Amino acid sequence: MSKTRIAAALAAAALALAACGSSDGSAPSGEGGSSAAPKTLTLWHYEAANSAMGVAWAEAIKQFEASHPNVKVKFEEKSFEQMQKTAGMVLGSDQAPDVMEYNKGNATAGLLSKQGLLTDLSDEAAKRGWDKLLSPSLQTTARYDERGVMGSGQWFGLPNYAEYVMVYYNKDAFKKQGIEVPTTLEEFTAALDTFVKAGTTPISVGGAEYPAQQIMYQLALSKAQRPFVDAFQLYKGKVDFHGPEWTYGATTFADWVKKGYISKDSAGIKAEDMGTAFIAGKFPIMISGSWWYGRMADEIKKFEWGTFLWPGNQLNAGSSGNMWVVPEKSKNKDLAYDFLDLTMKKDIQNKLGNAGGVPVAADTAAITDAKSKELIENFNKLSAQDGLAFYPDWPAPGYYDVMVAGTQELINGSKPPAQVLDELAKPYADNLADIGN
Repeated sequence: MSKTRIAAALAAAALALAACGSSDGSAPSGEGGSSAAPKTLTLWHYEAANSAMGVAWAEAIKQFEASHPNVKVKFEEKSFEQMQKTAGMVLGSDQAPDVMEYNKGNATAGLLSKQGLLTDLSDEAAKRGWDKLLSPSLQTTARYDERGVMGSGQWFGLPNYAEYVMVYYNKDAFKKQGIEVPTTLEEFTAALDTFVKAGTTPISVGGAEYPAQQIMYQLALSKAQRPFVDAFQLYKGKVDFHGPEWTYGATTFADWVKKGYISKDSAGIKAEDMGTAFIAGKFPIMISGSWWYGRMADEIKKFEWGTFLWPGNQLNAGSSGNMWVVPEKSKNKDLAYDFLDLTMKKDIQNKLGNAGGVPVAADTAAITDAKSKELIENFNKLSAQDGLAFYPDWPAPGYYDVMVAGTQELINGSKPPAQVLDELAKPYADNLADIGN
């Protein structure tokens, strides 16, 4: 397909996305939606209905409509990819929703804040106490300066859950091979070798989307300290893409493909297909985020499963969760603020925790599910050791696609690790020049 046709196709997709997000155009109401004229709050998110967030937010919508009897929530489920590729265009139009979930980080929410497409929530955060409910580390991704760099400045989003990358594993498959839960990277690779020798590709991977790059990042973090993360994510130092961290991450990832830990066919696999393959028992391991946890609990029927933290790392991909944002062109901002506030209430936070999410303001005594308690305890462990290292695609606009392409090249073997690292370095350097660093 030509570049012209690709551009036309993307534009058409964006317009289609915009067309299904219309609002009724009602003027904002005050708290409680007490105006006589009926109103509509248009809300977008991309969580599966049986995920922890999907379950909790469905309850939040129900409670919101009960407390705002004159308001109807028009919920529209989008895909992560739709939001990633078309948000800037849609939010710049008059078809923007009133409130939406969006990915956090410099390349996403930071970019939109710099472009003036998001509402400054600083006054609401102070008035409603969100700044007291979220720890400073969790506030990092909610606040952006005038350059769109996270960690300081104004509030442009509200994260109401946390997340981190972990290892999901099939307990039955581990037991059959006599494998204990590994506590070091060496023990982990020994386990992967055992599965390969038994004729099994151990790791379910989605190379066409985010999962593969997160594995490469986890490997890089195994050789990293906090200054590496601060330099890469917050621009507080020079990043050497041929230094020990990224070199180890890229070369080891490529080596894992050669050793059969990762299928050479996984470059075209999407995250959803990666997850359903693990759920079906086709792979004994999946490395991905806590956002899958609720679905695992709901859908795995054929085997016993569990999770463990990436073995041996002090640093781990993770952060506050994706955020609720209020587009600057939202027609019902006061209602949007009310909805955001509701998602921070104890009963919604507790429901999130019991559904397999990582709440930020729950009553921990109200979390009754044993696996959910383990999930939250592991996150608390990472948070307590300052172990959250964010995600590899955050630093620069468009970096997500760069990371996907790079890991696909490592899976395909079409380019050596050193060349892939050069491809990661250039747009990163271009972004630094663009923001004046």
